[in-house]
Amino acid sequence: MALDRIFFDARFIRWDHHDGISRFSAGLLDALNRRIKVTALIHDRRQLLKLPKGCDYLVINDPTKLEEVFVARKLNAAGARFVFSPMQTMGSFGRRYKLVLTLHDLIYYRHKTPPSDFSPFIRVLWRAFHQFYWPQRLILNRADRVATVSKTSRELIEKYKLTSKPIEVIYNAAGSFTRDYEHPAPKNRPRGAQKLVYMGSFMDYKNVEVLVRGMALLPGYELHLLSRISPKRQQELQALIQPSGGFVFFHNGVTEAEYHDVLDESIALVTGSKDEGFGIPLVESMARGVPVVVSNIDIFEEIGGDAALFFDQDSPDAFAAAVQKLESNPEWTRRSELSRKQAAKFNWEASAGELLRIARELAN
Repeated sequence: MALDRIFFDARFIRWDHHDGISRFSAGLLDALNRRIKVTALIHDRRQLLKLPKGCDYLVINDPTKLEEVFVARKLNAAGARFVFSPMQTMGSFGRRYKLVLTLHDLIYYRHKTPPSDFSPFIRVLWRAFHQFYWPQRLILNRADRVATVSKTSRELIEKYKLTSKPIEVIYNAAGSFTRDYEHPAPKNRPRGAQKLVYMGSFMDYKNVEVLVRGMALLPGYELHLLSRISPKRQQELQALIQPSGGFVFFHNGVTEAEYHDVLDESIALVTGSKDEGFGIPLVESMARGVPVVVSNIDIFEEIGGDAALFFDQDSPDAFAAAVQKLESNPEWTRRSELSRKQAAKFNWEASAGELLRIARELAN
């Protein structure tokens, strides 16, 4: 019997503002729903605000509650044949359907600080869980297949032998990728203020210091740090600014529209991260034809491809030199065109197609 419906775990979609898992869930579900009947699994009716109009749904338990252990009973009763979860923690005891679980990346094994919005109890469990690899193996091996969002993550999952099941890559993408990619391609390098833009948190491994220090070598440039930042962290970074260098602006949070406005006026999006799970800002920037100047870590090399300019994450001099390579209009325009082509590889339609292929292989 041909597969006619996919049950999609949408319980991690936020109704206020997207985080990484929420954005991935919403983008993939929306594209998948245009290809096949989808039943979205939710735990709060406010999540309906983020679902495609008219999408079928089933209200079940909060995924963080003890009831999660027995969630398969509800899905069995609903007639599920294939279930996809954007997380690896979905209960599976007694299931009678095919199941794909997702491990996005391994970054929390290297940086064990849990998300700040978790309860104290969950934060303690989070830290304990990421001390060893064997709990992850137990969780992932409950699935029929394991999904991840990049080839880099797949290689790490294989390296640490986190599952004996086949590992599939379902690429992450920008939340509003289609609109971004339809944005008119820039024809020339910006001639006004020489803006560089950073979008991301200010956690230690984000290594924003290398950008701020590099600005000492870029007089005439402006570094715009767009995200929210604590007063203490801002003071730490301000202490690194050299008056003789470029300007550094702290926006302390912007709307999506403001983000795009600054991005469209910029020479490049920049980041010096020492580690990342993916790198959505790179895709967002490249999709709008804005080149990216980024640290030479594996995941950025996968996402940026031939379009990106890379630099040593520990060298402010290398960062400044990479930015200066974009000072000629022909080179900037070439990188802009390459960026749009590279960004096209990361889109929800292609990712939905991969998930549908997996579902049909397992269900048939």
